[in-house]
Amino acid sequence: MLEEYLRQFLEHLQYERNASQHTLRNYAIDLEQFRDYLINIGKGNEIKVNDIDHLTIREWMAHLYSQNKKKTSIARKLASLRTFFQFLVREGVLERNPARLVSRPRIEQKLPTTLSVEEVTKFIEMPDLSTDLGKRDRAILEFLYATGVRVSELVNLNLRDIDFREKVVRVTGKRRKQRVVPFGEYAAQALMLYLVEARPKFLANCPPSKRDEQAVFLNYQGTRITTRSVGRMVEKYIKQCADLHSISPHSLRHTFATHLLDKGADLRAIQELLGHARLSTTQIYTQVSMEKLIEEYTRTHPKS
Repeated sequence: MLEEYLRQFLEHLQYERNASQHTLRNYAIDLEQFRDYLINIGKGNEIKVNDIDHLTIREWMAHLYSQNKKKTSIARKLASLRTFFQFLVREGVLERNPARLVSRPRIEQKLPTTLSVEEVTKFIEMPDLSTDLGKRDRAILEFLYATGVRVSELVNLNLRDIDFREKVVRVTGKRRKQRVVPFGEYAAQALMLYLVEARPKFLANCPPSKRDEQAVFLNYQGTRITTRSVGRMVEKYIKQCADLHSISPHSLRHTFATHLLDKGADLRAIQELLGHARLSTTQIYTQVSMEKLIEEYTRTHPKS
């Protein structure tokens, strides 16, 4: 029955594909919503997966459109179904994947938000280094820009992952895949200042039973910082830096990649640094660079 296969699929993602908790949660939400839809239209939770065809999936897509769901959200839910049914095909439960016959919503590709060198420098230098939280925040912003790591990767860093001698960090990315990323002197200095002067104070605020001695970045209570906390921290500095357009923690990752490309870095190298599984994911930054190049040409050429 559908419920049992959903459970098996999520266990497959967790234990065989080493999916992150974030990925597991998204798959679970999408597939449970599909299950609930089937229940609401009277097909029930005991429906056999063999009875689910592409028309049923299209009807669910239409239902999502009627609820004014974003195309990006609908596309993700369809992708979740495709992966689920493909799992059932590999397991020999189904002969074909019904979700493959359903067209993906057309989504206008938006270019990543990036900052200029001047803007990112100004933004990174916003934290007040006379405070312990300011030292931590400066280290986080410097490190995000210096390495291009995802926020989820940053908050999971442990002390043993950082090699100050070689100025490299071992990052655990999606599907537990590890990569080694270098970082520069500015990030090293900011990180060392935080580790020596601020982190011990945060750690002292935490009861010994709750301490995470290995976590690099802590909140003021002495526990490992969360992705949500990093997001709130970035929002705080955006408000203090009114002339910057709206950015997110991920914008520093986009800026990292774009600036490397602008300086002539090889696209394959950027792919490796970012931890992208496919080169096509990294290629979007070539569009960002080309757009900026055209803007600069239009601004400066006498006969543009």
